[in-house]
This record gives sequence, C-alpha cells and structure tokens, in this order.
Amino acid sequence: MAAAAAAAAVGGPQPPQPEVPAQGPALDKAATAAHLKAALSRPDNRAGAEELQALLERVLNAERPLAGLAGGEEAAGGGGGGGGPGEAEEDALEWCKCLLAGGGGYEEFCAAVRAYDPAALCGLVWTANFVAYRCRTCGISPCMSLCAECFHQGDHTGHDFNMFRSQAGGACDCGDSNVMRESGFCRRHQIKSSSNIPCVPKDLLMMSEFVLPRFIFCLIQYLREGYTEPAADVPSEKDLNKVLQLLEPQISFLEDLTKMGGAMRSVLTQVLTNQQNYKDLTAGLGENACAKKSHEKYLIALKSSGLTYPEDKLVYGIQEPAAGTSTLAAQGFAGATGTLGQIDSSDEEDQDGSQGLGKRKRVKLSSGTKDQSIMDVLKHKSFLEELLFWTIKYEFPQKMVTFLLNMLPDQEYKVAFTKTFVQHYAFIMKTLKKSHESDTMSNRIVHISVQLFSNEELARQVTEECQLLDIMVTVLLYMMESCLIKSELQDEENSLHVVVNCGEALLKNNTYWPLVSDFINILSHQSVAQRFLEDHGLLVTWMNFVSFFQGMNLNKRELNEHVEFESQTYYAAFAAELEACAQPMWGLLSHCKVRETQEYTRNVVRYCLEALQDWFDAINFVDEPAPNQVTFHLPLHRYYAMFLSKAVKCQELDLDSLLPDQEMLMKLMIHPLQIQASLAEIHSNMWVRNGLQIKGQAMTYVQSHFCNSMIDPDIYLLQVCASRLDPDYFISSVFERFKVVDLLTMASQHHNMVLDVEHERSMLEGALTFLVILLSLRLHLGMSDDEILRAEMVAQLCMNDRTHSSLLDLIPENPNPKSGIIPGSYSFESVLSAVADFRAPVFEPGGSMQQGMYTPKAEVWDQEFDPVMVILRTVYRRDVQSAMDRYTAFLKQSGKFPGNPWPPYKKRTSLHPSYKGLMRLLHCKTLHIVLFTLLYKILMDHQNLSEHVLCMVLYLIELGLENSADDDSEEEVSMGGPERCHDSWFPGSNLVSNMRHFINYVRVRVPETAPELKRDPLASTSADALGSLQNSGTAQVFSLVAERRKKFQEIINRSNSEANQVVRPKIPSKWSAPGSSPQLTTAILEIKESILSLLIKLHHKLSGKQNSYYPPWLDDIEVLIQPEIPKYNHGDGITAVERILLKAAVQSRMNKRIIEEICRKVTPPVPPKKVTAAEKKTLDKEERRQKARERQQKLLAEFASRQKSFMETAMDVDSPENDIPMEITTAEPQVSEAVYDCVICGQSGPSSEDRPTGLVVLLQASSVLGQCRDNAEPKKLPITEEEQIYPWDTCAAVHDVRLSLLQRYFKDSSCLLAVSIGWEGGVYVQTCGHTLHIDCHKSYMESLRNDQVLQGFSVDKGEFTCPLCRQFANSVLPCYPGSNVENNLWQRPCNKSTQDLIKEVEELQGRPGAFPSETNLSKEMESVMKDIKNTTQKKYRDYSKTPGSPDNEFLFMYSVARTNLELELIHRGGSLCSGGASTAGKRSCLNQLFHVLALHMRLYTIDSEYNPWKKLTQLVEDMNSQVGNEDQQPEVPILYHDVTSLLLIQILMMPQPLRKEHFTCIVKVLFTLLYTQALAALSVKGTEEDRSAWKHAGALRKNTCDAEKCYEVLLSFVISELSKGKLYYEEGAQECAMVSPIAWSPESMERYIQDFCLPFLRIGSLLQHHLFGEDLPSCQEEEEFSVLASCLGLLPTLYQTDHPFISASCLDWPVAAFDIITQWCFEITSFTERHAEQGKALLIQESRWKLPHLLQLPENYNTIFQYYHRKTCSVCTKVPKDPAVCLVCGTFVCLKGLCCKQQSYCECVLHSQNCGAGTGIFLLINASVIIIIRGHRFCLWGSVYLDAHGEEDRDLRRGKPLYICEERYRVLEQQWVSHTFDHINKRWGPHYNGL
Repeated sequence: MAAAAAAAAVGGPQPPQPEVPAQGPALDKAATAAHLKAALSRPDNRAGAEELQALLERVLNAERPLAGLAGGEEAAGGGGGGGGPGEAEEDALEWCKCLLAGGGGYEEFCAAVRAYDPAALCGLVWTANFVAYRCRTCGISPCMSLCAECFHQGDHTGHDFNMFRSQAGGACDCGDSNVMRESGFCRRHQIKSSSNIPCVPKDLLMMSEFVLPRFIFCLIQYLREGYTEPAADVPSEKDLNKVLQLLEPQISFLEDLTKMGGAMRSVLTQVLTNQQNYKDLTAGLGENACAKKSHEKYLIALKSSGLTYPEDKLVYGIQEPAAGTSTLAAQGFAGATGTLGQIDSSDEEDQDGSQGLGKRKRVKLSSGTKDQSIMDVLKHKSFLEELLFWTIKYEFPQKMVTFLLNMLPDQEYKVAFTKTFVQHYAFIMKTLKKSHESDTMSNRIVHISVQLFSNEELARQVTEECQLLDIMVTVLLYMMESCLIKSELQDEENSLHVVVNCGEALLKNNTYWPLVSDFINILSHQSVAQRFLEDHGLLVTWMNFVSFFQGMNLNKRELNEHVEFESQTYYAAFAAELEACAQPMWGLLSHCKVRETQEYTRNVVRYCLEALQDWFDAINFVDEPAPNQVTFHLPLHRYYAMFLSKAVKCQELDLDSLLPDQEMLMKLMIHPLQIQASLAEIHSNMWVRNGLQIKGQAMTYVQSHFCNSMIDPDIYLLQVCASRLDPDYFISSVFERFKVVDLLTMASQHHNMVLDVEHERSMLEGALTFLVILLSLRLHLGMSDDEILRAEMVAQLCMNDRTHSSLLDLIPENPNPKSGIIPGSYSFESVLSAVADFRAPVFEPGGSMQQGMYTPKAEVWDQEFDPVMVILRTVYRRDVQSAMDRYTAFLKQSGKFPGNPWPPYKKRTSLHPSYKGLMRLLHCKTLHIVLFTLLYKILMDHQNLSEHVLCMVLYLIELGLENSADDDSEEEVSMGGPERCHDSWFPGSNLVSNMRHFINYVRVRVPETAPELKRDPLASTSADALGSLQNSGTAQVFSLVAERRKKFQEIINRSNSEANQVVRPKIPSKWSAPGSSPQLTTAILEIKESILSLLIKLHHKLSGKQNSYYPPWLDDIEVLIQPEIPKYNHGDGITAVERILLKAAVQSRMNKRIIEEICRKVTPPVPPKKVTAAEKKTLDKEERRQKARERQQKLLAEFASRQKSFMETAMDVDSPENDIPMEITTAEPQVSEAVYDCVICGQSGPSSEDRPTGLVVLLQASSVLGQCRDNAEPKKLPITEEEQIYPWDTCAAVHDVRLSLLQRYFKDSSCLLAVSIGWEGGVYVQTCGHTLHIDCHKSYMESLRNDQVLQGFSVDKGEFTCPLCRQFANSVLPCYPGSNVENNLWQRPCNKSTQDLIKEVEELQGRPGAFPSETNLSKEMESVMKDIKNTTQKKYRDYSKTPGSPDNEFLFMYSVARTNLELELIHRGGSLCSGGASTAGKRSCLNQLFHVLALHMRLYTIDSEYNPWKKLTQLVEDMNSQVGNEDQQPEVPILYHDVTSLLLIQILMMPQPLRKEHFTCIVKVLFTLLYTQALAALSVKGTEEDRSAWKHAGALRKNTCDAEKCYEVLLSFVISELSKGKLYYEEGAQECAMVSPIAWSPESMERYIQDFCLPFLRIGSLLQHHLFGEDLPSCQEEEEFSVLASCLGLLPTLYQTDHPFISASCLDWPVAAFDIITQWCFEITSFTERHAEQGKALLIQESRWKLPHLLQLPENYNTIFQYYHRKTCSVCTKVPKDPAVCLVCGTFVCLKGLCCKQQSYCECVLHSQNCGAGTGIFLLINASVIIIIRGHRFCLWGSVYLDAHGEEDRDLRRGKPLYICEERYRVLEQQWVSHTFDHINKRWGPHYNGL
C-alpha cells in the first residue's frame, strides 16, 4: 500500500515547493523526519508524500556535481549552501539516515530491522583472497563454498573438505538447499526460522519505501554524469575510479542496508524492480532540465556501447535487414519492413519495432544465422537493470558487485537479477573484450555468475524464459569470430576453413574464460543440458563453434634452418581446446549415461559428422595428408569419438548405426594417425629445428590433465576405424605414415626415400609401439570405470612412488565434477589401498625432508604392471625406463628373475563385442609379412633393429595367438610347397596357421652394391610365383593379389589413378624420381624359414647356445593342458619366445609337430666334443671378456666402498655411530709434533710459525644458550589473545639482570670479570675437522672471488666451502705449533704440594704476555680474533660503561670459550653421563680456539692487586681496607663471582701450553669458593628456623678433626658469618608466606649442593678433556658428581666407601677454611648493610638450566592459521599480507612487510638479529612452511605440518587438514640447537634484508 502511495506521489506533476520548515544548517533533521513520518502514517497521506518529495528533491540533488568532478571549481554548488567538497553528499546521507529512521536514532532503527531477519541463508559475500571452505561430501553443486564461521559451526568430521583462498570472490551457501545438503548447514542456518519470525510492522519500513527510490535514482544520475567514454587510445580508468571513489559512501550506505537482513532486502527488491518508479523518474520528461540532461547522457552511453535504445530508432529494422529477419519471418513475425507485425500493441513499452526480437521477445535462434539483436539491443525498465548497466560500464567496481550480491538471499530479487544479468550478458562480454583490466573484470563477472548459475532451478528458469543457451552460444561465437584466420592445413591456397589465431590476446590471456566457465556451469544441470541436446539449431551452431578450433596452431616441420622465433602460442591452443571444447563436451556426456538418452547421442553424432564432412571439404582433403605438418587439435574428431564411446558403453546403441561409410572412416583415421606418427618423429628428434616448443606440445598432448580429452579419444577413434576398415589397408597405412615402409625388406641394404637412416630405428619402434597400444589398450573398449582407475593408478605408481596429492593430480579424472571419480572419493581411496602400500616419511637428521609416499604392492608388480599403459601415460621418456628399473629391482629382490627382464606380457580385459573387428589386424597377411621380415632381419643382424623392436614384434605375435580366430580351418592342411599359394606369401590370414608356413624364396629389389648380388642366385623354377618385393609404397613389402586390389577399389570407389596410389601395384613409386635413388636390381633370396623356425633360431641366438630350445611338453604333457605357468610370467626375450612357442603348440597340433621337427633338425647328431678353431677363438674371447668384466666390477666396488667411507667420515653431521673419527692428531703418543694434511695442496706436515696450518671453521653468533629456561614446563605458541609469552625466565634475561645489578653497585672493571656474556649473540665455533695451509686458503679464496658462478655464499664476507667436504665455513683457525695434545706432560705424576702449585700459578699469571714476534702465525691469530669479534653484533660485545675499555675485550674473549663449552654440553644432552663417545669431541676445535684466546688475553694483564687468585688463596691482613671508601664503588665480592668464569679467566691467563698439575690446582681452589657459594645460597633459601637449627647443629662439631670437610660445620659457620650483616633480615612475614617452606633433610641438602656445583664440574671436565685429551668417563646420572670430581682430581683416587658420597669430601682448602670464609663473607655483610634485598638476590644463582627448546606447537594447523591469518600487525594495525611467527619466542612478524621496515631492514631480518643474533626460524602462516634466516642468507626449510597422507601442503594449495609431525619438528629443533642449518640445508639464497 505504502509503495503504491509513494509511486502515486512521485508520479504526479510536481507542485511548487511547499512550505517546509525554515531551511539552513540549523534545520533539525530528526524533528522533520518525525513530522513527515507522522504525516505519512495518516490515512490521507497525499500532503505528506508531497512534502517528502520536495525535501528529497532538494537534498538529493544530482545537479550539484560531485565534489572533485566539478571541473576546476571546488565549491559543492547548488543546495546546502556550499561548504567544503563532499560536505553536501555527507549531509544528504545524514538526511537519508534520519528519514529512514523516521526521527529515531539510526542505530536503533538498524537493530529494530535486524530483529525481523528470517536468516535462513548466510549469503556472506567475500572478495578475492578470502579464506573459505568447500566440502565435497555436503555439496550438490561443485562450486559450493562456506565461510569459515559457518564451516566451523557445522559438523564436517570425516568429510572430504578443503580450505581454499578465493580467486575471484564468492558467497557463502550455508542454508541454501539447492547448492548443498542440509546436513552440512551450520547451527545458525539449520533452523527453518521463517515460521517464528513475527510480521514486520508496517510503519517500521514505511519511510524507506519513500526515500530509497529517490536515493537510488540520485546514485544513477551521478553514475550517468560521471561517465565519459574512454578515448580509443587512452584508457580513462583514472576518471572512472575517481567517480567511484566519490560515490563510495553512497554505495557503502546501500551495502549496509542489505546487511540489515531480510526485511530491508525485500524493500530494496521492491524499489529496484518496480518499473513504474523507474519510468516516472528517469524518462527525462517534465521541465526538469537536469533530468533531461541526465537522460541524454544515458542515451549517448548506450549508443557509444554499440547498443540501440529501441525507441530512438524505429528505422533500425529497415537499415539492417538483420541476419535474424529471414528466420523470424518463418516464425510468423512480419519480415524486414520494420512494422510492428503481430506484437501486441497495447503493451506500450514494447513498441520498439523489430527489435522486439531482442532479449525481451522469446525468439528461437535458428541454425546458421545469428540473431543480431542478441548482441545489439538493450532496453532498461527498472533501476536494477540500469544499475547493472552502469556496473558493467564502470567495469564491475568491487563495491557495486558486493552490493548486488548481498541482495541475493532475497528470492524475488535473485530471479529478477538473474534475468537482468542474462539480458546484459552479451553486453558484459563485449565490455570484457575491450577492457584493459580483463583479469580483474573476469574475476568479478564470475564472482556474480557463479552465484546465479550454480542453482539448477534458476538456471532452468532463465534457460526457458530468457534463451540463456542461445545467448551464450551466440556470444561465444561472436567472441571467437574476432580472431579468426585462414587455416593452412592441407591445401594452403584453396582452403576455405577458418581457425582461431592462438596468438591473439583473447586466447593468449584466456579472456574467454568467464564465458566458458558459465557455460560449463549451466551444462552441469541435467535440465539445461537436455534442452541443449534437443535443440538441433543450437547443436549446429555449437559444432560450428567447435570447428573454429579444428586444426588450430598448425606446426610445419622446419627442414633447413632452425626456426628463429619459438612461439609459445601452444599454451593458448591447448587451454582453449580443453576449456572451450573438451570441458563442455564432458559436461554434455555426463547427461548421456542411460538408455533413455540415446536420441541426444544420435543428434550430436549426426551434426558432428556433418561438421567433419564440411571440414574435409573446406580443406580440400582427398586421401593423402600434406607431408611435414601436424596439428594436435581435432576437437570435432574427439567429440565424435567420445559420444561413440558413451553410446556403446552406457546407452547400448549399435555402433554400426552411428558410423559413416568406409570412405569417411578412411578420412577420419588420417589426422589422428598423423598425430601418432608425428609424436614418434618428435621423439626421434626430427623436429628439432622447430625448437623446444614442439616437444612441449607432444608432452602436453599426453599430460594427465589433457590426455583423456586428447590422446585417449584419438586412439579410440583409430581403434574404431581399424575395427571397421580392411586390415591390410590399415596396417599398410600405419607403416606408410611412420615412413618405414622401405625398411621392411628382406635385403640387408635398402634405400629409404623419406627418412634419414639415423631416424629409422626409432620410427620403426614408434610404429610397432603404436600398433601394440592400439591393439592392447581397452580404455574405451570394455573396461569399467573402476578398472580404468586401477590401471591408471598402477601405471603412475610403477613409474615412481607417489604422494597422495600427486596421484590425484596425475590420474586423469573425468573432468566433469559430477562424474563420480571425484578426487578423494570412495573409489579412489579404496583402489589406492588395494594397489599400494603407504610408506610413512622417514627422518634421517641431515637427510632431505621426505613426504609420505605410496608404493606399489608386490602383487601389483607381479600381476598388474602394464608397460603399455606406462608408455601411454609417460610425459618424459625416462619414466618408462624408471618403471622398468623398478620392475627389475622387484624381480631381483623377490627372486623371481635375476637378469634383465623384458616388459611383461599382460592379459587384457575382454573386448566389447562391438569392437571385435579390431583383432582382424592381427590376422592379416600384411602384418604377418612385416613380422616375418622383421624376425628374419633381426636374426640376420641387419642394421637399425633393436631389442625394443624384437620385443614389440613378439608382443604382437603373442597378442595374435591370444586373440586367434576360433576355427583353425587350415588345421590339417598338408604342408604343400609354394605351389599351394602362388599368389602371395601366406596361404590364409590366420596367424596360427601362418606361423608354420615355410617361405622358400623371396624376390627383393636391392641397390647394386648389395652383398646379396655377389652370391649366385638360385635359378628357381617358380621364381615369378614368389611374392616379389618392390621398393614402392606399401607394395615394397609385397604385392597384393589382383582380387584384393579389386575389392579395394570397390571400397574406395574412386577413379583408377587414385586407387593406384592407395594400393600400389607394380608401378614405380612416386617417391623415386629416376635420378634420386641408386639403381635397384631384383635379387632372389633363399629363405627357407617359417615364423616358428625363426623363433626357435632366435631362442638359440638370445641364449648364445646351440639348440637351447627343447619343447617342454616332451617332458611334461601337463604343460599343454594348463598353459598358464607362472615361470613364464617374468623374464627376458628367451622366456618370451618360449611362452609364444608354447601358446602356438597349444593352439594347434600341427604347430606342435612342426616345432618338434624343427628342433630335431636343428640339432645335428654330431658329437659335441669337436670345437672348430674359429669357435674356440670366440669362446676364448668370451672367457677373456668375462674375466675383464669381473675385474672391472671388483675395481668399481672397491672404489665405491672407498668413496662411501669417505662420505661417511666427511659428511657425518650428527650421527655418532658407524663413524671413523677423523683424528686431527696422529695416533702414536711418542711423536711430539702434530702433523696436518692440507686438503688443498695435499702435503702433510706440522704447523709452523712461518707457514701455519689452520682448521676450516664456521663462526656464527648464537643465542641458543639464552633460550634455556629453568622451568621444565614447555612454552606453547600463543593461539588466543589471552596467551602471551614473557621472556623473563630465559637464561639470557636472568644473566642480563644480574650483570646490570652488579654494575649498579660495584666497580665496572670488576663487574666485567665476575660474569660471562655470550648467552645472547655468543660466538660459536665449529669445524668439519679438515685442515689447510693458510697461504693455500688465501689463493683458494682468490680463485673463488674470480669464479662468478657462486651459489648462496658471499666470498667478500670470507665465506667459502671446505674444499674437501663442501661444508660451509667462513674462517680458518690457526693451529698452534707444537704437540696437539699435551700428552707427554701430564703423564708424569705430580708430587708438589698444593701450596707450591698455588705459588707457581700466581707467578705464571704475573708474567707479562708479550705478543710473539711478527710471524705469519701471529698475524693469522690476530685476523681470526678480528673475525670472531665481527661475527657478533656490537651490542653483544660491549657491556662496559666506558666504551672500548680493555676489560670489555677481556670479558668477550673468555666468554667465547664459555659459550663453546656450554654449547658442547648442550649437544651432549646437558650432562656428561654418556662419557667421551660423542661426535662433539672429534670435531672439536676448542684446543686451537683456546690458544688463540689465551694469546690475546695475556696482552691484558690484570693488575696483580685485583687478581681474584689472590683473594682465593691468601688471607688479607686488614679486611676493612678491601671494602673501599664511600666515594669509590667497591669491587664485586668474591662470593658473587661466577666460578666457571673465574676458571676460564685463570686458565687463559696462564702461558700456554698449560700443565695438568696447574689446571688441577686451579680447579681445586675454585671448588672451595663454589662450595661456599652453594652453602650461602642454601642458607638464604632456608627459613629463619632452618637457619638456627643448622647453625646449632654445625657449631657442635666445629672442633672435630675433619671439620673443614664437613658441610654441616661449614654451613653453620657461613650462616653465623653472614648473620653479622642484614642479609637475613626479613621484611615482615609476607616474605615467608610466599615461598612454601621446604622440609630440608640431609639428603636434600646434599642434593642441592651437588646440583649447585655440577655445572662447574661439567665445564671443568670438558675443558680438561679438550686441553689434555683425556677421555671422559661414562656413568649413571646419580653418580655423575663423584665421577667428574675424581676425574678432575678433586677426590682422592682411592675413594671407595660404602656409606653415601658426600660432596664436602672433595674440598681441599688452600688456607684455613674458616679464615677465608670469614674474609669472603665480610665483603657481603658490608654490602648488605646498605642493600639487603639485592645482596640476597645476587647470592642465589640459578644454575640448573633446562635444555633449550623451540615453542610447542598445537596438534592441528588450523588452530594456528585461524588465529594468525587475521591477526593485525602491531605497527600498522593492518592484517599483513604474509604473516609469520617466530618459533623461538613466539613474536608475530610481517614477512616482507614494508610497514615494519626499519633502516632498510624488513621485520623478519630485524627480528632474527634481535632474537637469534642472526638466526631466525619463522613459520609462514599462509604457507605452513618454515623459513630459516641465517645472517644474510635464507632458505625454505620445509613444513612440520603434514596432512593425513604424510605430505606437506606448501602455500595451503590443497587446503586439507594438517597435523604436526613431531619427528620433523624434532629434526628442526636439533638443527637449531646444533647450529647445523648451514650444513644440512642446501638451498640458500641472499635475502637482501627484504624478508
């Protein structure tokens, strides 16, 4: 009602402006809106309506030009009094919102409307790159898709679904039962909710019904105003985009309205489709100048688009008696007069002359002629139609598309919009063709059309009401017609055929795909396809269209020069045939499955044959194809073939009723046969001058996506022709096409007119292989779909093991998605599990990342391996070889056959009765003569014959025996001489009987030089009666009998001369021009062989033994009864011959007898002892050969084993077993000097001062140590907003805090000696163990610098690969002269007292370390030190407050040693329980590293005053002087020092080489300090009560004899000393409450102390192991402490007691224990006077670090993906294009994101420097792949997420669910921890800081 009122109001003549409340900015919009709403709600709302009209007239004034389009003026002009640009539009939108809400708030209004949304459909619209889901189990249409939310809310467990990135955009189908099954709906859309949604109150949307028509009209006016026709040369996209940008708010407003739900959508639908509104507003009538102008612009736009607006041009029909008129006249319309004819004239809108034949009038297009009006007439009758028109004009702006699609859930709209879309279809495609942005536009078109045409009901409706099919076919024709060229096939001058030109942009850029994709989409609907198949006119037009592709992209063989420019047009040609011809064909075929559809097939076949006949006429084809040209595109042939196949297979049609006459069959077979011959030529390299692209074509033709639309139909068509044509004719045609006729002569020499000698062999192989395929392939001749699937799968698996996805990809699927073999469907999986075993991926560290593979089961190799299928399906010839190699390996392994087997003969599925005629090929004389000739030639060793030829010949014979004619009528014919068959070679046509037929003499034509002429030819009585061979056409093989020639001419029924060309009688061949060939003469050869005798002789020849063949049935008559004997299944040529002879014998008694006879004859009864001299010679020769061969084998084996052992030693990265350590040392201890081999010059010798040797090392900065945590709970990757990772508990953080604390309170130089750095960015040194002279290395680097072909490393940065093992390296560590391991020094037992040793150590440290004189060695030491420093960033080296202080250098150097020791400890698993048998030891370069570091550290002497050694070993007289005065910061108390750091400092301060006794002394002294620290830490950990108890207990035993070695006494003493300060002072009780008190027992205290000391002991033992070469003992975990202590000499060796071990027994105090403890504690108490809290914190050093780990990842990849792929970047708050996450610390980063770039470093590179000191491990969210950054290089590591079939899914292309693969993740972690990324991953590239 309201709508009608509104229409009335709008329609009336406009009165002058009524009184509206005062204008001006102060106008209260809400009040006005409320007032108007009230006025309109009254029953008589005329006044209100007028008032509203006037207001809208003013507000929505399109005269006001859009801001920014107003020429140069910036003023907004017109209505609302100026203001800035765009203000007026905003104002207008505000008005609209107010009016719609009727005075209320707009937000509340939206909410109110949403409440009435009957949301049965989701309909969410998305654009390109959106992540959506597709579930094949739930989908009815193959295009079904779901948004992520609906997918996760529905239940799809166990379904076949995948996630995908939308290419063109789409919409969610949840809730639409036309497209998907209801079981798959999500929870929100399951409820049929329309029932319980209340009715929409009338007044809610009343205002919308008034306001929206004006609003939409205003938008249309803007679009009209803004449009300018692009000039021909300059695309005016910029202008159009500008208009669109300005209209953004308006279109967004409409889009928001659609999102309010069903109620608002139905109002919009009313507005958009109401024709009255449109007519009133847009006709441009009335006095409104603006509207007039706008209407004119609209008409201009229509005209310029080549369209007519019917009312403009009544004359149109007269000007152009359009092609359509004649057909229309027949349909009862008036002809070309242009009168209205019988159109109902009352319908005033349709009075548009003969354009009534446009889209609006239903007019059948008739055959042949195209109705012009489809392309040229458009008439708009509603807003929707004009909106779509402008959407097209503006080339589908995204916003408009989204708005139009958002409306689709409204059913009424959906129908209206679909019809409108169809009406504009032709115009859309015209625009697309002209567009410059055709890609984007294509995507947007398909985005719309797929939503409309996937719905069968809708598609049927528009097909019936709007001629959708006619339109589509017409438009397709129209598109292709623009790029036709004359065909050059066959008869270049006179050809009338036209083909598409594949070089045109239309084909090259695939511009036609939206059209074709829509066409395929609608043909998938049964009802639509049926209309198509019933409509003869359409079929004719369609065949006409297909013929444009017939013979496109013609290749002409280059015979002289190489082609200059290799065109790549063939991609376009193959794509076009597949998409435009084959896909629609499969679509149609899928509806011809049952008997009832026979009529359709008859129609298609009929029009197909007509089109073919026209084609043959157009190209002037008679019977010979033009030489040296081939086209791979014969879509008409293939249509014909596929419909024939379907007719026989599914529709029970009689094949003969569909076949044409013999002559047509002969023509039909020519071109497909030409392709097969050309394939052989291309593989024989006869087309090399045409460039690589011709090989590309040959490969594409058989490639898995194309083969079932290309080669399979071709071969099937040839099979059909062969089964119906004369077999002799067919066979001779084959050999003629393959150009090998001349080769088929008995003579040993011949001259081939058409083929070079080097190509003969491969062409002959090609011809025979083709025949074998033709005769044994059953794809369309009787195999069921499951059998086909199985055969395809077996063929692919035999070539190579395959992953699941590659199998899916390689198996030619019936391209139509409804065909049943859907990837992943039930039959696929069940067949796969029947034929293949799954091999889960194996992980060798250092091996390549493997995928889960399927490998054929043993019984498949045994029974189903089919070489014919393999040959048919291989794209690369090497795959055939690969299949044979695998087959051979299987036979060897299973012990079935040891030698080199031949391809096995496989039993075939039985033929469908319709094709029985095919087997006549095997039983025709021509073939028998060919086989006989070839067997003879092979036996006589003529040239150009190969084992392959023999194999194929035997295969054909065997096929013939398997398929022999049932009646062997000649069975008992006596063996008469040649007179029984004067006229030809063989008596009959049955192979079984022809096999035994002896041929005595043959006449051949030979060149005069031939050896045959030297012999005296036998004067034969019946020479003329012998089959004479002539060098001409097919007749060179033999002459056909006169009768056969007659029969033949009857068939062909043509003039004599032509018949002579087909069956050449004895006429000189047309090839041999008189002078061209050497003179031929006739010779007569004596043959006296039959096929059987030739086979037996071949057996002898193959086995190399005389009379090797003995008929098996003589021993065991059973053989004849059950001929299937497994021993004959696999084997070589000998087996094949035996199998054939057995089959021949089984088939006929005569054959059996003759075989026995021949065997008797061949065996002359001569005593075998006599060996002639010549034979002896050959035998000796054989033996010698055999011996030589064996010798060679042996040498090779030895070489291989050597190589293997080298590879094992050189390449071993981290597998300790099976390894010969590459000792750097020489084995004998008495040689004092180490000898090194230089891997460059190969010389051995010691390292000397002037010619030093160095170890090849890789220096890298590492933060792995810093990632250790003290908590065993693994860190998880955050996958929700709540989860966060805090780095406070990592080792690096803890050490940083400690150092800064120390630096706050103590002297800087002293702080830098109290800790180690290098937890983050420490330098790790590793070596492959190979050495080289440093001067050799320099020249090696020079040569690398000049060699430009470097891969992956930069020589300028000093990088290289080890010349021997190719391991990556970047520096050389000089070896210190002298012995490598101080072996002779430590063997002497030491009996000095501890005190003496302490003094010695002090003296030695006091000696100034002068740098040795300037030798080469010292220079190298300096340069390697520089390298070490430059390896890490400055921030990881400088911790001093005074930059560049020497203390800093000192700290850095001993920390390098610390880092390397700590890392080695981690590589050994964090403890030393496993002892010395670890790889880390043998590849270690720590010894050399220590020399370099020590040399440099001794340059910095520590002032002897501050040397910690003194504090450790001497008592100070006056303690107070130590503390320092108030103004100067004190030194770090010794108890706060890190003992391990002290150990390294002490040792590196000593002159090298160090003596063992000094080392032990240092360790002993430091252990006392460490023990005291442990006690102090323990005392702080205990509670007040614990402490007083401990203090008490110890005090009692203080005076016992071993008080200094009793932990209770020491602990009690430490507590009492420390109590003097404020250390234990608790701040109130809350402190205690926090730590739940531990109940300490003596055991747990002992355990704590041991744990505290263990890290030091471990590092000490490792150090001792490297410095002195001592083995590390292995032990149980619980005894590690005692074992290491005794190993370090802390324990008396005889320590072996029963009572439990006590750590205190290791103490050996250098001075009185209590005194020194007092001294140490005093430093702390004086510090805690001021800073009690910090004092406590510094005492507890957490030393029990767990091993470093990467973050723990969730089981299912989807959890990561869903959280991170929408996560916004913290810098720019946009969603990054390539999000990534660091697997070490969980930071979210943008890969390649420019937003996060800092000083030219992208975020990932930056993060890798901050988090891993140059090593970063990132998971790329959108690709599921892990990428490693190492310094300036990066590599793709692979994925740790695999699908159910053990495969990666890089870039998530397949979108299958992925699950974590723990083994892979462990391998990744292992490589990270062991720093072996550089060695194991091979594909590195520079990243130029751009990641």
